[in-house]
Amino acid sequence: MTRLLIVDDEALVRAGLKMILESDEDLEVVAEAEDGADAAAMVREHRPDVVLMDIRMPRLDGLAATREIQALPDPPKVVVLTTFDLDDYVFRALQAGASGFLLKDTPPRELVQAVRVVAAGEAMLSPAVTRRLIGHFAADPRTDRQRDARARLTALTDREREVLAAVAKGLSNADIGRTLFMSEATVKAHVSRVLVKLNATNRVQVAILAHDAGLLDE
Repeated sequence: MTRLLIVDDEALVRAGLKMILESDEDLEVVAEAEDGADAAAMVREHRPDVVLMDIRMPRLDGLAATREIQALPDPPKVVVLTTFDLDDYVFRALQAGASGFLLKDTPPRELVQAVRVVAAGEAMLSPAVTRRLIGHFAADPRTDRQRDARARLTALTDREREVLAAVAKGLSNADIGRTLFMSEATVKAHVSRVLVKLNATNRVQVAILAHDAGLLDE
């Protein structure tokens, strides 16, 4: 059973999301919060696996709340909910550690599938969205960010660099396995080691790092 927390200031939105998500027998909404200011406390109390986070709320927005949650020990995955597509708030929430984003008008079946994907440890981002995200945060080749990124990547083996490059292209674990001729379990193991070595919380952050280092240009 995947445990969920919904954070949104609109009661009607929370009720609709709960109804959709709990239509799947493997998903359970264990708590709701009406503002980002309450999110971290709810996470500590209810230990959800995935948090669905509204990006704009009156007291504490989803960006700040995501940062607070990611600072907790063993934090849950965070999926940003928005009506604005990839605006600057969403970009910054993803950089802060969110595992993906969803539009609030996402069809119910896609919403359930997206939560399943994130709960399984993959980022809810298509290759097209990943390219836009990386383009937004791309480092200038002359900056310290590129030098720092390249230095961090020296900790990876050649195989881990191949996996990282595939992650940075927005490929799923299954797609990476087919491309690099590995089982999906082996891909997951490589991705986990890459996250640990690069001190990253999710695939979005390592994708940005890979681009900063110029890995996709090699």
